[in-house]
Amino acid sequence: MINLSGRVAFVTGASRGIGRAITLSLAASGAVVLAGARDRHAEGVVREVVAAGGTAEWVTLDVTETESVTRAVGVALDRFGRVDVLVNNAGIVRDRLMMRMKPDDWDSVLATNLTGAFACCQAVMRQMLKQRSGRIINISSVAGQSGNPGQANYAASKAGLIGFSKTLAREVASRCITVNVVAPGMIETDMTATLDEHVRDTLLAQIPVGRFGLPEDVASAVCFLASDEAAYITGQVLGVNGGIYM
Repeated sequence: MINLSGRVAFVTGASRGIGRAITLSLAASGAVVLAGARDRHAEGVVREVVAAGGTAEWVTLDVTETESVTRAVGVALDRFGRVDVLVNNAGIVRDRLMMRMKPDDWDSVLATNLTGAFACCQAVMRQMLKQRSGRIINISSVAGQSGNPGQANYAASKAGLIGFSKTLAREVASRCITVNVVAPGMIETDMTATLDEHVRDTLLAQIPVGRFGLPEDVASAVCFLASDEAAYITGQVLGVNGGIYM
């Protein structure tokens, strides 16, 4: 089992779905987890962690506001003195065909999914450089690798996250900081729960393993990349997609 005892992890978008699963898994592996989210649902996640014997705290976070990011990371540093793992999971969708997409829909998705990750990485980087250690895991998507109709903004943000991660990985590797990407495919979350039966069946037929993934599948990949076992892995994209994209 992955052992993250003594590590401090900061997870964005931690209140539900994949972010919730990542928070629970990191805590179960021994990490102290700062669960960053805009809404109070993260308090429920923290209670789950504590009930299971782990340690977690909720911190209010809006990744689109630099002051909010700086304040949230400051809470982690004030309380625990370090940040060992950063998981940039916060993300939104504003789906619409490109010809009909409003500029606000484009801007808001890029601001949250890509610029938000940049802001969080920048906020923790000084401490990680000082520590000469760190794990950054950015949550992209299969849509950023293959594209997806109606998701020009989302796919662009997730593809951008891959390029950003590879560049940052090169910049900080000499300081024993790794930067990797997890790219989920079709995962059972609130986003996929709204799909109608025909769309769901069509997507399912494209997945070689024959099922949608679970948030825990993504969380397991994150925990591995956060661990000592992944110390020689950086700048990589780990697809957790059941084979829908190879």
